[in-house]
Amino acid sequence: MRALIFIAISIFVSTSYAQQQEALDRLNVIMTNPESTQKAYAAGEERITLCGYCHGKDGNSTRSHIPNLAEQTPVYLFTAFEKFASGEREDFVMSKAAGMLSLEDRVNIALFYSMQKVKQKDELDPSLHDLGKAKFNQICTVCHGNNGEGNDEMPRLAGQPAEYIRQTLTLFRAGGKHRPGSLMIPIAKQLSDADINALASYVQGLNP
Repeated sequence: MRALIFIAISIFVSTSYAQQQEALDRLNVIMTNPESTQKAYAAGEERITLCGYCHGKDGNSTRSHIPNLAEQTPVYLFTAFEKFASGEREDFVMSKAAGMLSLEDRVNIALFYSMQKVKQKDELDPSLHDLGKAKFNQICTVCHGNNGEGNDEMPRLAGQPAEYIRQTLTLFRAGGKHRPGSLMIPIAKQLSDADINALASYVQGLNP
């Protein structure tokens, strides 16, 4: 019986991975064709009603503790969707939302939000600029880019709400139960409250 269960799980995981890879391949193909991109963009725009309540219709969050999706790479957004759907990442709302959307929906929504623009904000506290910049250059640029622009594997930090950054770094420092195994856990453990506040303020004002 255990052997059968193991085989069933292995088949499910393999199938799920194959579907995700197929979707990523489809996303890459779409992005090379302007007509296909426009169709996917329109389809994504039709499916963001639920997403827009928190992340904004244009990908700029409506609440300070929720991240912007605008200008994230489509591959990063799609991959994040899949992690919520599979349980690799946990969030009360996103874990449910990801499961409600089809694979095609997740591809289209990722493309749509990636093409939106972040609304620039000032730093939360300009007096923290020097400390925030120093810490950012010390620990963030290697993965997230010199200006926090992000890439297919790492999220864009530039322009994210300061409160979201503060809460996220604090969770990682506490052990990151919402994202076990994240590279951010050992990094965040080295940060003081003052470091976190300065980074959050600095990141909000970044504009690549």
